[in-house]
Amino acid sequence: MTKLNSKSHTTDISNVLVIGSGGAGLRAAIEAKLCGLRVSIFGKRPKRDVHTILAAGGVNAAFGNVDADDSWKQHFADTYLEGYSIGDPSIIEIMAKEAPELVTEIDSWGANLEKLKDGRFDQRFFGAHTFRRTCYSGDYTGRSLINALLNKTKELKIPIFDSQYVTDLLVSEKVCFGVMSFNIHTGERTVHFADAVVLATGGHTRLWRKSSSRKGENTADGYYLALKAGCKLIDMEMVQFHPTGMVKPEEYAGTLVTEAVRGEGGRLLNSHGERFMSKYDPERMELSTRDRVAIANYREIMEGRGTKNGGVYLDISHLEKSLILKKLPRIYREFLNTQMLDITKEPMEVSPTAHYSMGGVFVTPEEHSTGISGLFAAGEVAGGLHGANRLGGNSLAEILVFGKRSGRSAAFYSMKQELHSRSQLVIRNAHENIDRFINSGKENPMFLFHSLRNVMWNYCGVVRNETDLLRGLNEVRSLKGLIRDLDIRIASEGCDDLIQALDLEASIFSAEATLISALERRESKGAHQRSDYSQMNSDTINYLVFLENNNELRLSSYKHSQLLDEDIMQTLSQTKEVKSLKGKLIE
Repeated sequence: MTKLNSKSHTTDISNVLVIGSGGAGLRAAIEAKLCGLRVSIFGKRPKRDVHTILAAGGVNAAFGNVDADDSWKQHFADTYLEGYSIGDPSIIEIMAKEAPELVTEIDSWGANLEKLKDGRFDQRFFGAHTFRRTCYSGDYTGRSLINALLNKTKELKIPIFDSQYVTDLLVSEKVCFGVMSFNIHTGERTVHFADAVVLATGGHTRLWRKSSSRKGENTADGYYLALKAGCKLIDMEMVQFHPTGMVKPEEYAGTLVTEAVRGEGGRLLNSHGERFMSKYDPERMELSTRDRVAIANYREIMEGRGTKNGGVYLDISHLEKSLILKKLPRIYREFLNTQMLDITKEPMEVSPTAHYSMGGVFVTPEEHSTGISGLFAAGEVAGGLHGANRLGGNSLAEILVFGKRSGRSAAFYSMKQELHSRSQLVIRNAHENIDRFINSGKENPMFLFHSLRNVMWNYCGVVRNETDLLRGLNEVRSLKGLIRDLDIRIASEGCDDLIQALDLEASIFSAEATLISALERRESKGAHQRSDYSQMNSDTINYLVFLENNNELRLSSYKHSQLLDEDIMQTLSQTKEVKSLKGKLIE
């Protein structure tokens, strides 16, 4: 066993350091660089294989190109109401207002979004949107955005170090002055000093056995970095289960089948051939909210009307093959490659999959600052926008709008700094946090992570209850106690054991945060469904989780300001009235 020498490290300095090379991180770095600063990006995945590329269906912006009555106010109303009124109104307003400008910008950088004959952006329906407002590039919009952002970072000469695992934020007296990281191939450590740091590390959906996230991503490392630094997490119980993940083969179970399939006319059928969404939302059918469609799929399966493989059918074969190949080329190829199934002729089998973390780091609306000076957060790692249910297409709007805002905020913070306080004690502690894992123990981190994923799927899944949540919490805390006995070795071929151990610890703390928040919310609201509390409370309380000095998680309540101007209130009232009349909202 090799133990890395804690004194063997390099140092580097940036004005702004971005952790995460997905869409939010790239957009933050671009904005900081445009302010004339020295910027670096750290990522742990290859820069062209980040999680953002899986956001396939589109990006929302209220242009009104297809439906002229659309507006930013209607986008606000849809997002706020379908999030069950617990999203932060200020964050939602910023996103709805600024999305059109940012979508236009990214297209000018080469995103190549689909256009109408007159040159304006085409827009498709996504679930629970009043109007067609989702701009798109086939069913690979996320990849189009990433390619455009990478081209811009290359043009601006922003370095991307995509083999770095960040283990700690360097924080002293509630001021962040950099990060500790190591190279995932060589183990070499870097103490990286920075005036400001932007967290853009994604969510925690890999914690569930069926997940649209791939191995090694969305393991909650950003949440744990934030907790250790003194930040709070909000809405951790609000985890979106996408209605349609692949069912087979086993190694692909949970892989996302984009909402664009339903947006283009896909129909959900049970094993009896019934188009069952008529029972759950007869007006919107398959274009209902994600939480409703996920619950409908779950119930059809659990009540014995599912397929032999434990799913339901999603059928697009009634459409012309040429349209499917134009609008859904990636999904067409994916089913051919994995199942030899031609979706132009046969239905797909799908079931709910853990897809998106709607909670995250508690941030201020305008700057996306975290409460720790010099530390900002953007993208899926940040909470507050989505509330209890995320509208499809809002995630890509979020990364553009708040990637830009957090990057600009970090840059402005950096430019104001005159003194730089750097604590050697904090740096030594960061080294020790790595060294403590390198140990000849009895436990295998991969096996424990597999156990954790089963616990979260079985006890904190689509539908929850107190008995299961308590059982899950006890099992997660038992796993937590095994961390100190992990068998971690640094080998010449890389640091896989160490990475797995760090991912495991972050995942366990985030799982515990999710479970204690889910236990506290004694109601069914959006993505959080309790079989023992089936009614929805009228209040709009949020829950915050934070880490105390004894390394124990604690919970507190919070309520966003509800101060809205008269025009917004009128749009909300009209939207709510229309949707209630059509049976679209659960009251």
